[in-house]
Amino acid sequence: MNIKKIYNFAANKLFPLNRSITGRGTLQTLKYIKDIFPKLKINKIKSGTKVFDWKVPKEWNVFDAYVLDKNGKKIIDFKKNNLHLVGYSHGVDDYVTKKTLLKHLHTLSNQKNAIPYVTSYYQKYWGFCINYIDYLKLIKTYKQNDTFKVVIKSNFKSDGYLFYGELLLPGKSKKEILISTYICHPSMANNELSGPIVSMSLINYFQKKKLNYSIRFIFIPETIGSIAFISKNIKKIKKYLLGGYNLTCLGYSKDYGCILSKYKNNLCDKYLLEAYQNLKIKYKEFSFLERGSDERQFNSPKVEFPIATVFRSKFGNYKEYHTSLDNFNIVSEKNIIDSFKLMVKVIKIFQKKIIPSSKYYCEPNMGKRGLYPLISQKHRQKTFSNTVNLMNFLQYADGKNDLEDIAKNIKTTTKETKKIFNLLTRKKLIET
Repeated sequence: MNIKKIYNFAANKLFPLNRSITGRGTLQTLKYIKDIFPKLKINKIKSGTKVFDWKVPKEWNVFDAYVLDKNGKKIIDFKKNNLHLVGYSHGVDDYVTKKTLLKHLHTLSNQKNAIPYVTSYYQKYWGFCINYIDYLKLIKTYKQNDTFKVVIKSNFKSDGYLFYGELLLPGKSKKEILISTYICHPSMANNELSGPIVSMSLINYFQKKKLNYSIRFIFIPETIGSIAFISKNIKKIKKYLLGGYNLTCLGYSKDYGCILSKYKNNLCDKYLLEAYQNLKIKYKEFSFLERGSDERQFNSPKVEFPIATVFRSKFGNYKEYHTSLDNFNIVSEKNIIDSFKLMVKVIKIFQKKIIPSSKYYCEPNMGKRGLYPLISQKHRQKTFSNTVNLMNFLQYADGKNDLEDIAKNIKTTTKETKKIFNLLTRKKLIET
């Protein structure tokens, strides 16, 4: 399946689904992706499960939601646009006054044609969202003492689940690159589906290639999904992770942007900037203080996954963000393809680098391997003139430096560093 087909698949199959942080829409999204990539594993975490300082919320499902006026006319209809319903609204079947209804309506006076996207995940609430034109029409058309029938057919399952998808493309090494994107927003194209489209396109491309390093793809609900994923996988991921990227908002605008990892000193940062340079792409780097997606969780203290976020139009910085105007009219196939090409370049840079890791805690016993003088006499030290370079190499062989980095750090040539790498590999002191 090429990018064009994946793009059309997302527009026709995924866009209409009512996704949230839990529920049938999110699960159906993952099942559709699994239809294309059968190796995708759909994982589930039970509602109520403690994940660090959070708990997985009850599974929310909505079947219908609407508002009828006094004449029985449906004036707000969830089935026409799933953004009409505030996410995680509880069930309602009641008559309310105009005053009460207005208190539960959300609109945007500065974007008159847009239905806003609103959620209330962790506070009991119900509400609807409409565009400002319809909001003014409702105020003008109905009298203050008119009543409205509000129906929200939704439920919360305490025995439900949070679902996320995971697919591993194995390489020669167990060391891996992590590609993360989220699947928790209803019908929005750039903020929601551009990341999964690019991720699926990358799977389609790299599953046919021989890889040096493994690539792990995850499709998760934003925030609670990344927290839950980290909680369940932190030891495994930290053991093998070289670096990775959170993909979001990749289909709109000619611009490119990124938020590098917290201290901007990881391989993921270096190789992303190298790809921008190689492709002659102008980009804007945003401060980590302007973070807003899952880079927040991946870079958190005690987690410290080396993850950068890649986008074109930054989340929150374009007018259609979190509204019904974020649709496939603004997400172009060309922008998706260009974003895909950027990420292919980044991953290829990762794949061709040699990133060694020491296999031992502390310094290994070099003497028993003939790499260190066993008798500390000055004239014998000359026999082991490269011992210092060997030991220095091992200090920087921490999985955070490639051979070029190590050469700079230990002040030797790349050629000499490669010789040391080969020697230490033969002696089984390092791995890649």
